[in-house]
Amino acid sequence: MGQPVATRGRAATPTVGKAMLNKYARAFFTRVLTPFAAFLIRRGVSPDTVTLIGTAGVVAGALVFYPRGEFFWGTVVITLFVFSDLVDGNMARQLGRSSRWGAFLDSTLDRVADGAIFGGFALWYAGGGDDNVLCAVSIFCLTSGQVVSYTKARGESIGLPVAVNGLVERAERLVVSLVAAGLAGLHTFGVPGIQYLLPVALWIVAVGSLVTLIQRVVTVRRESAEAEAEAEAEVQQADTRGSEAAK
Repeated sequence: MGQPVATRGRAATPTVGKAMLNKYARAFFTRVLTPFAAFLIRRGVSPDTVTLIGTAGVVAGALVFYPRGEFFWGTVVITLFVFSDLVDGNMARQLGRSSRWGAFLDSTLDRVADGAIFGGFALWYAGGGDDNVLCAVSIFCLTSGQVVSYTKARGESIGLPVAVNGLVERAERLVVSLVAAGLAGLHTFGVPGIQYLLPVALWIVAVGSLVTLIQRVVTVRRESAEAEAEAEAEVQQADTRGSEAAK
């Protein structure tokens, strides 16, 4: 959600599979959503408004339906509002806008939406789901997802490229969790055994997020050491040149 903005530093190189998926999926949805984005622009709706409404819809879908175990309908509502992430960016491109504020709002509200989704899972397992272990796993998914995002943002803020994507990024966390939740919700329509997909998905996301966190911490540690070694070498070279000039 939010307007696109150029980022500083060297971006991590995605895998070929991810790059192809992002390329073709984004191209498809751009064609589909461009007329709707243009319609909103003609009605005077701003990209920021779409971002806020989209986040509010995701939060409502997650915290109204998930704690009651209504995973199918909750996922339907969330999925509809998740598309605002593409609509507001499309609007910003049509308007020729690229703002730091839009990027900040986008990232901030993404964290709010993620927290609501995994918080909804945790509330279900703490209540009607009656499973303290899965409640804890849901909370870990929520927390680790926030920390994974923070490690990259913090690393970049101190001038490091953080040139790694990691095993499970935000897109993977959401796709795995929401698809599993939606399918698990079919249990209420009489599909047997399918409710176990959500616990499996949460464990996958938890483990994947932990691996990603470790990958990013290791990368920042390595890049930090390289940057400090480079800076020390430059100081030594400057001292050497100064000594030679004094002779």
